[in-house]
Amino acid sequence: MTLNKLSLISSFTLISFASVFANTTATPDHTPTRPNFLLLYADDQRNHTLGCAGHPIVKTPNIDRLAKNGVRFENAFVTTSTCWVGRASLFTGCYERKHLYRVPSKYLDPALCDSSYFAVLKKAGYRTGHLGKEHVAISNESASSMWDVRRKIGRSPFFKDQPDGTKRHETQILGDWAIDFLSEQRKDQPFCLQISFNATHAEDRDRRPGIGHFPWPKVTDGMYEDQTIPLPPLNDPAIYEAQPDFLKKSLNRQRYFWRWDTPEKYQTNMRAYFRMISGIDHVVGRLVNELKKQGLAENTVIIYTADNGYYLGDRGFAGKWTHYQESLRVPLIVHDPRLPESKKGKVLPQMALNSDLASTMIQLAGLPIPQAHTGRSLAPLIRGKQASDWRKDFLCEFLAVPQTIPLWEGVHGENATYARYFVDGPNEPPYEFLHDLKKDPQQLINLASESGTKPLLNRMRNRCDQLVANAGPSMKDVFKIHIKPPKKSKK
Repeated sequence: MTLNKLSLISSFTLISFASVFANTTATPDHTPTRPNFLLLYADDQRNHTLGCAGHPIVKTPNIDRLAKNGVRFENAFVTTSTCWVGRASLFTGCYERKHLYRVPSKYLDPALCDSSYFAVLKKAGYRTGHLGKEHVAISNESASSMWDVRRKIGRSPFFKDQPDGTKRHETQILGDWAIDFLSEQRKDQPFCLQISFNATHAEDRDRRPGIGHFPWPKVTDGMYEDQTIPLPPLNDPAIYEAQPDFLKKSLNRQRYFWRWDTPEKYQTNMRAYFRMISGIDHVVGRLVNELKKQGLAENTVIIYTADNGYYLGDRGFAGKWTHYQESLRVPLIVHDPRLPESKKGKVLPQMALNSDLASTMIQLAGLPIPQAHTGRSLAPLIRGKQASDWRKDFLCEFLAVPQTIPLWEGVHGENATYARYFVDGPNEPPYEFLHDLKKDPQQLINLASESGTKPLLNRMRNRCDQLVANAGPSMKDVFKIHIKPPKKSKK
């Protein structure tokens, strides 16, 4: 059965389940029984950089409490690891292959905007808001169908001038704006609010280590100062040298010299990066307190995740954009206060995708999932239900910027990963990767050219072909959309 068919089936078979816990009527005191949604969206945060994920140094007590009283997905991934595509996929619940934002594109497809979780919830009576980094061009008409409140904030500089002459970090500003939104919330109307932080993205225009490159809010001043940050597990130079030339010369390597290339720079920037995470955590605490103050906490689902993974010096890289797990894995916590105590604090092993979140919120609201969505609702998993047909793999891809990284597509599965990079365009043989995740979970050995792995290679190629065919246009058609295909380069 194909992924699209599975998604379509889940859209209909699981809605009845949602109706069990999502009543669309109001109680006599006019308090809505549909849940509110607060989606907290970090930038460039690796899956493991949370206390609840076992990180030995990062302090995130408020986010950890969300996990303790909710569920955490330990195998959460993005399907495309780059900022704007991830956001477009989050909004629309679709693979990049379907929405094709920035391939090239002026605006995100209005039809997909109309089936975004914001638009669906707004039509159903929700008050909707988006605060912070958008990084997706939305037409004014689409925006009006998606949001009641829309406040953008740019990354540069992180510290914004205030009317009283002081400067305030944008992470804290977003906390202020969110509290304003919550303080104005009617009790007889559900809401959906997304807060998109620019943290923990580096300030690329300022490459001074520490406060220049990773500016942190004042509330985290001094944190981690006495900590020695261990080097990443994959820091052996031989791991970098084993990469093909097109990755060794990519922006991932260029930015490595901005951030991680000396011991002093590494320690300084890692401490700063961790302070940015703790700054987000501080805002999470503020928002939870505000929800309690407004009497909204017991009916508000809080989701914490990020737009993509991140190289912290691993493999000699800085950035994302590739098929390796460091690039694709993200944190994902769903805190639903309506969960019974026996279901709270669970760590779920199933593969969850960024494109799943739109369908999840819509189903938790008791509404039909749009057929345009390629993700699946996580609601049954959150509620502790078994899903025997849950995905064992997913399509991962990168189609947006061939000048930075060659276009590529692949399959990430439970036991193996396959990727093909179209270094010389769609008509030339791609450069292939094949990793056995059981024997080589760190993806250090490329088996694509090994004769003994031909059966596995062929299976993964065929699976990739199948997923691509179900998701959207072929790679050749994607290349036709690009104005400037990548130049030929040596492998």
